[in-house]
Amino acid sequence: MKQPTIMLARPLQRILRPRHSRIHAQHGFTLLEVLVAVVIFGIISVLAYGGYNQLIAQSDIVERSASRTRAIQSTVQRMAEDFAMLEPRPIREPIGESVEPALRAGGTRVDTLVDLTRSGWTNPAGLTRSTLQRVTYRLLDNKLERAYWTALDRTLTTEPTSAVLLDKVTAASFRFMDQNQTWHDQWPPLGYSGPDAARLRPIAVEITIELEDWGKLVRLVEVAG
Repeated sequence: MKQPTIMLARPLQRILRPRHSRIHAQHGFTLLEVLVAVVIFGIISVLAYGGYNQLIAQSDIVERSASRTRAIQSTVQRMAEDFAMLEPRPIREPIGESVEPALRAGGTRVDTLVDLTRSGWTNPAGLTRSTLQRVTYRLLDNKLERAYWTALDRTLTTEPTSAVLLDKVTAASFRFMDQNQTWHDQWPPLGYSGPDAARLRPIAVEITIELEDWGKLVRLVEVAG
């Protein structure tokens, strides 16, 4: 038979037995550890911010370059289209009975590069006007400008609609090939005074544009018809 004292000793043993201490005591960060963490975070932030700024700068450079490329391509395409659709339609001078040739370039004019009559002027609004358009190209303050008139035979009070196509243009010039495959810097050709001089058209036009950033660009255009 078991002794009653043994039964009474178990709870007493649990009470008297010391509790085990935690093996890993909890503790906070020291001031030095906090300072080291702050310094590391600051270095990483500076590096990340510098990389972000460099990425933004590179993105801006790429966007400006792409925008410049689009502007140059659009300008050359517009000029090529104007010359390709050249029409032998002279216009009446605002004063007097004389006429201005369908294509006029060179001579003593400085700012005005070329004047021409072109076809294919779209008319989506169905306005009462011709599909022919009188166009002029000018170089003012290193900016290539295109202007056109709503009427071919205009008056002195008729103002053109102008738009700057391209900037940073240092020079622009044209050469014209006649039916004999001879190049001319002026049109109508210098010394030519035939009865059809006002309606005379070249068979090809060479467009040369010199830019500050791209250098010299040359485009050869075949005149339709």
